[in-house]
Amino acid sequence: MRFGKIDYLNLLPFETFVRAYPKPSHFQLFYNKKKSYPAKLNREFLFGRIDAGFVSSITALRARRERFWASQVGIVARKEVLSVICLPKEKGEDYQSATSNALLKVLGLKGRVLIGDRALVEVLKQKSNHQKDYVDLGKFWVKKEHLPFVFGRLCVKKNHSFYKKLIHSFYKKHIKIPHFLLTKAALKSGISKQEILQYLQVLSYKIDKKANFGVERFYRNLRILKIKAPRRF
Repeated sequence: MRFGKIDYLNLLPFETFVRAYPKPSHFQLFYNKKKSYPAKLNREFLFGRIDAGFVSSITALRARRERFWASQVGIVARKEVLSVICLPKEKGEDYQSATSNALLKVLGLKGRVLIGDRALVEVLKQKSNHQKDYVDLGKFWVKKEHLPFVFGRLCVKKNHSFYKKLIHSFYKKHIKIPHFLLTKAALKSGISKQEILQYLQVLSYKIDKKANFGVERFYRNLRILKIKAPRRF
């Protein structure tokens, strides 16, 4: 059971859940070991080096062709996201993300994409300096399309029975982050515990009917612009 872990604050609730969820010991060993950024996990997943994990939404587009299951759990922005931004005065893609680079093109924006904890640090820094020289890509999408945006999706290739139970349990559960995990995350990221909690309130993890409409709208725009999903070859 090889689960690929995105090592960002946005999945701290899932990290909390997994710690308490009953699972084989080898699952936890691999879970602690195999952690990286989204674009790398996309490749690991498509090549079968991991059995499941949160992969970019643009990778989930290949679910039918690559014969894997895209679940109804993901990283969803319903109003804003704070950790996926565009810096209009700079240039370049973020090597850590496939979906966010594609979203920039879909939205017709120009600038450098920044994702994850680095983006959140930048947003908080600008806020403390009373600046706003960035565009929140989640907020821009919602304003334009009036639909949520799904940045990542929990996808499964093997051990479907185990993962379906895990996902179903996570979907129903209300997660409270323990103090020790919050303290550890704050020390690692340099972001205060209060700021982390405020950030997590912005995110949703359930891909409901409206979020699925958002996914389909994004995929339609990708087809129109002829933007390809990541692939093995």
